[in-house]
Amino acid sequence: MLGLACSVAPVGIDETPRPAEPPADLALRLAREKALAATHPVGPALVIAADTIVIAGGRILGKPRDASEARRFLALLSGRTHEVITGLAVRAWPEEEMAGETVESRVTFAPLTEEEIDWYAATGEGMDKAGAYALQGIGALFITSVDGSYTNVIGLPLERLYPHLRRWHVLP
Repeated sequence: MLGLACSVAPVGIDETPRPAEPPADLALRLAREKALAATHPVGPALVIAADTIVIAGGRILGKPRDASEARRFLALLSGRTHEVITGLAVRAWPEEEMAGETVESRVTFAPLTEEEIDWYAATGEGMDKAGAYALQGIGALFITSVDGSYTNVIGLPLERLYPHLRRWHVLP
């Protein structure tokens, strides 16, 4: 979207929450761990990592393990407002400086019928998404409001990333 040359390099980290770890702390910790786990790029670069968490009814909803769990998540979100927290970490290479922050948004779902839940879960769109839905896709049909950052809900809060890109002279 910004016309920048990027490469995507997923890393494997343990995303298990620590006992009594608040969701915002978890999201930021995971983003930082992802940024640190990234292989060292060739030449100067920024490593940008994010981790998005959905919280509904006091429960963290990760990526669903299967369609059955996706349907349970969607039923829990139906007709309710939930929180989306993204941890953002930006690591400058070779300077090895790291900046991090969290962004929170509130998302409200319309009430969903069982038929809608089954249909959406069957699309598979939400299988690799926290909370089992994608605001940037078909899941937008069911969102009645977003309070806060729209791009946060998608998984990378661009308006919060921009100052980091400016600081490192990636964008004006």
